[in-house]
Amino acid sequence: MDDVQRLAETLLYEGYILWPYRRSTTKNQQRWTIGGVYPRAYSDAGGGTDRWWVKAECLVRGAKPRVTVTIRFLQVVARQVGRLEADGGLTYVDELQVGDARFVAWEEAREHAVRIEPRDLATLAAPHRVPVHIPAGSDREPLLAADGTEVGALVRRWEALDGLVDVAAAPVQPEVFRLTVRFENTSAWEGTERTGALARTFVAAHAILEADGGEFVSLLDPPGELAAASAACENAGVWPVLAGEPGTARTMLASPIILYDYPRLAPESPGDLFDGTEIDQLLILSILGLTDEEKEEMRAADPRAREILERTERLTASDFARLHGAIREFQMLRPEPDVSPAFAALEAPAPESVRIGGVEVRPGSRVRLRPRPGGDVFDLALAGRIAIVESIEQDYEERIHLAVTIEDDPGRHLAEAGVLGHQFYFGLDEVEPLGPEEGPP
Repeated sequence: MDDVQRLAETLLYEGYILWPYRRSTTKNQQRWTIGGVYPRAYSDAGGGTDRWWVKAECLVRGAKPRVTVTIRFLQVVARQVGRLEADGGLTYVDELQVGDARFVAWEEAREHAVRIEPRDLATLAAPHRVPVHIPAGSDREPLLAADGTEVGALVRRWEALDGLVDVAAAPVQPEVFRLTVRFENTSAWEGTERTGALARTFVAAHAILEADGGEFVSLLDPPGELAAASAACENAGVWPVLAGEPGTARTMLASPIILYDYPRLAPESPGDLFDGTEIDQLLILSILGLTDEEKEEMRAADPRAREILERTERLTASDFARLHGAIREFQMLRPEPDVSPAFAALEAPAPESVRIGGVEVRPGSRVRLRPRPGGDVFDLALAGRIAIVESIEQDYEERIHLAVTIEDDPGRHLAEAGVLGHQFYFGLDEVEPLGPEEGPP
């Protein structure tokens, strides 16, 4: 699987099941939230928040470019658990234990891809329309006891999906075309409740666009002569970015998640965790920290969740070491920064010491706090207390402040570790210098 296909596979299952990968957790009670193309009746009833169509537009350069479009999506599958009765019928239950294995009713997904063969952009003034039809269906998976006797079954059912893909192109400059790909849900369903709508939704829908005899133009960083044409491209529900080897421009990925050009998955990742934006190491350590009961629920939730658990439990110490972090590259963002005098003044260092009432005060000096009237509750509580100057700070308006800790604060040392709540700031007119031996008044 090449990098683009691997990335697209991750997009397909982004948010499929979330940590902690169990059916009972609140965050997994409402799934299928990313990249849905919903039935129109459901979309209209919700004011269009959940889209019934998506559109990708981008620019293609070339004398006679041809583009292949592949639409990919998931279809929601209802998984029921049936217990086999003496008469041969099934009684549907929420869960069923068969030997050491536990089976629960929930939802799974089927993958689909619709490929539109290469089209010459010069011939697409009128859209090329491709209907999409996924028929309804079901299957039955027997559940067998240790002796091979059937004791139940998993019954999976899915509804029909219907849609349309329109591919069009129009010239915007010599040898530059604006490519438009529109995908809509035309499923004949008039309901407005979410469960029924999801069964007829193209979930996690995205497109892979491949150019032959031409190349795509970045929407994020177009060349100057194409900046206006690029800005005029209208995208709804998906956002096309360059994909593949950095520097190439033969592939666009139109994703429901906004990405940068040439997005990449970390090569150290041992496999998909349904959350491409999360840190693998943290998720994996969290999985290993689950109780046996929680792992059992994760294992029963979904075959893909079970695969995550089994993969995680097989990881070695060297696998974990690879996950700890890596420097991809070093890049000099500004070799010779041109800093204006105004900004240079803002970065001027604070003085090493200040004089207050003729007494030199520096870090380590003892002072008595005399806050100005009208301060907050901390000023009232700290008035008259003896403090130690930790540092002298200067703000962007060149005002000097003393950062202090309270001398008898038992947690004074925590300020050195950056713990909030143990260090306070006062102006020069709010402190009274003390000698080394001076104590309470």
